[in-house]
Amino acid sequence: MTDSVAQPRAKETPEPEISALVAQAQQNPAAFAALYDQYVQLVYRYLYSRVANAQEAQDLTAQTFLSALEALPRYRHKGYFSAWLFAIARSKVMDHFRRRKHESEMDLPEVGDPTPDPLSQVIQTIERQQLSQLIANLGEPDQDLIRLRYVAELSFAEIAALLGRKEDTVKKSLYRLLARLESQMEAQND
Repeated sequence: MTDSVAQPRAKETPEPEISALVAQAQQNPAAFAALYDQYVQLVYRYLYSRVANAQEAQDLTAQTFLSALEALPRYRHKGYFSAWLFAIARSKVMDHFRRRKHESEMDLPEVGDPTPDPLSQVIQTIERQQLSQLIANLGEPDQDLIRLRYVAELSFAEIAALLGRKEDTVKKSLYRLLARLESQMEAQND
């Protein structure tokens, strides 16, 4: 699950093809493997961003897919399959936190030039730490919006379906949130 083998990403597969895979899996549980392959990396990364522990993220990913497989006969093809799957993942992580009574800070994935100069590395590290701290200070709904968009790589439409909000509302909320984070970063660097 954590190896770096290049796999097709779920967002590259058109929704009609995902719907066809779901229909096949509802008829034959062995066909669920194609859906698993399509989404496992995104679900794992989302859950890891929530728990910041590889073993716990793997366990939660397994629980998510087991629950999805068990509930698949009741899935009714309303909206995006990914939204339904991530709703299960969110539920699993919330159950996890209720049991643990703690929440870890989220780690942002590293982005950028793979071999930057030492000064650039220091600057990127400082900026990443500042951004992580700013995100950690956000409310849970805002943190989740960032995780769903940038860690789980869900589309605005998928996030809207998952959260029960309009797509335009999700876009505006995220853009405002990013603008607020950007201004806070600039204020810290002045």
